Amino acid sequence: MTMKHLWVSAVFLFVLCPLSAVAFDHHHGLWDIVLKKHVVMRDNGTWSQVDYRGITNDKALMGTYLNQLSSVRLNEYDSWSRDKKLAFLINAYNAFTIDLVVRNYKVKSIRDIGSMFKSVWSIRYIPILGRKRSLDEIEHELIRQKGVFDEPRIHVALVCASIGCPPLKNEAYTYENLNDQLEKALILFLSDKTRNRYDAAKKTYRVSPIFKWYEGDFKDKYGTLEKMFIGYARFLSRDPKEIPQMMKGGAAIEFGDYNWNLNDR
Repeated sequence: MTMKHLWVSAVFLFVLCPLSAVAFDHHHGLWDIVLKKHVVMRDNGTWSQVDYRGITNDKALMGTYLNQLSSVRLNEYDSWSRDKKLAFLINAYNAFTIDLVVRNYKVKSIRDIGSMFKSVWSIRYIPILGRKRSLDEIEHELIRQKGVFDEPRIHVALVCASIGCPPLKNEAYTYENLNDQLEKALILFLSDKTRNRYDAAKKTYRVSPIFKWYEGDFKDKYGTLEKMFIGYARFLSRDPKEIPQMMKGGAAIEFGDYNWNLNDR
């Protein structure tokens, strides 16, 4: 079946059947179609560009998927497995972020959508799990709440529609593949030498400020940032000969700048 036929079949199904009567699609098929159609991976997947203008032409498909997310009731969500919940929240966060940019296209930065008094991440515009929530609430109250998921790799999966953030993937996160997808996302982000690398001459890691902002989350899983970087040494190094030096420890960590410009295609 071609992508066009799949798109038509999906929309036809949701037009005919009330959302409440349709079992939630844990493969996030509609979102996957949007991503495959409008996200282009660059440099072996280390960064991506999003065709926001193109997504404006698929408003019906996007709208159907967002309605599908919003139709999930809290008691239904509570009955799901851990990975089904986390995949749902990651996809929801990313989809509503992209939709917000599309509705305000052509902004130069997602931060332009906010105001002096309220950041874009504080706007309660997302009808999900029984009430309207902000992006901050989804991230910090639902995903990062201690003892719920305790998964620092979400910081390379949640996107902010900016060049500096980890790339939006051209596939939906699914519960069956979630661990592999998160691990791959972390590896690809660490492999981007424009944002994360080891400087052997200065014995210093130069990394994205994401690792500064959420250092506590990474420490909870890996012990320290350096221990984490040592574990992924072959992706951060520019030359395999640097790895023995990295393994000795004691390197400094410096955090780079963050590019908030839109990751437009």
